[in-house]
Amino acid sequence: MIRRTFAAALALAAGSVLLAGCGSGDAASAEVGVGNAGTKINIGPDQHRVRGTEDPRSAALVPAAVRRTGELRIGVGAESSPPLSFYATDDKTLIGVEEDLATLVADTLGLKPHFEPLSWENLFVGLDSGKLDAIFGNVTVTEERKDKYDFATYRLDQLAMETKKGSGWKVRGAADVAGRTIAVGSGTNQEKILLDWSKEDERAGRKPVDVKYFQKPSDVYLALQSGRIDGYFGPNPTVAYHIATAGGTESAGTFSGGGAHLKGEIAATTRKGSGLVGAYAAALRKVIDDGRYAKVLARWGLSGEAVTTSRINPPGLPRTAD
Repeated sequence: MIRRTFAAALALAAGSVLLAGCGSGDAASAEVGVGNAGTKINIGPDQHRVRGTEDPRSAALVPAAVRRTGELRIGVGAESSPPLSFYATDDKTLIGVEEDLATLVADTLGLKPHFEPLSWENLFVGLDSGKLDAIFGNVTVTEERKDKYDFATYRLDQLAMETKKGSGWKVRGAADVAGRTIAVGSGTNQEKILLDWSKEDERAGRKPVDVKYFQKPSDVYLALQSGRIDGYFGPNPTVAYHIATAGGTESAGTFSGGGAHLKGEIAATTRKGSGLVGAYAAALRKVIDDGRYAKVLARWGLSGEAVTTSRINPPGLPRTAD
């Protein structure tokens, strides 16, 4: 996705509901069920993460200046956004698929992961200032970002349309959203796709989409349940997590974050020319090949977003018009 603020808030609202049901007696082993197969996700602070082992060939690609520090400074989202990056039941331990994959990369490079939870904007400020070595924060590769940053891909960028359970609505493209009222986060690539669909509908003589923006996630869910909106268009991981843990809603369709003509990809992000992107890609390829990567995605219910290899600076979402 392009920005996370709104989606993160939505997920936080969902997370607050599910955590309230966990109780305080056994926070370290708290679990929730996610996915059609009833996958259990550990949301307690004792994560038992899948760990990697140092790979000398990958480690040799780490610049000497970073190697000397012995650690990898990794920026992750400060907003609670399950299952991407969020706080465990102790409200202080950062967990999620982003932390797991970043830990695997650091292990493979023979470095200690040091996480810095930051707001979306400050993640990039951290890279620009040299305070961070990488972002693992659901960052989509775009052509504009490639001007300043290098990318090593690690997950497909998937979006989903969330609707009221039992609506019978299925979304495949522009015609299916014509005349519908849909909530979306401002500044996201899902907003761009939705607005493009709306323009396509108007050109075809159909009704445009009535796009709604909400400040509070609770307002989105109230609007969805009351029928004031037909759907919420957001990142698939957070939508799927909310559907599985909160109930009352379902997915009307999933889509590539790159739109109809491009496979969007999420990537480890580093400052352009830092010399680190090759090491990240090598480490990711190593854990993809040895099966650890698949285990991480499976434990968070995200196996459907797996990539077969890590690509460096692949084609990204097209530039936006000035």
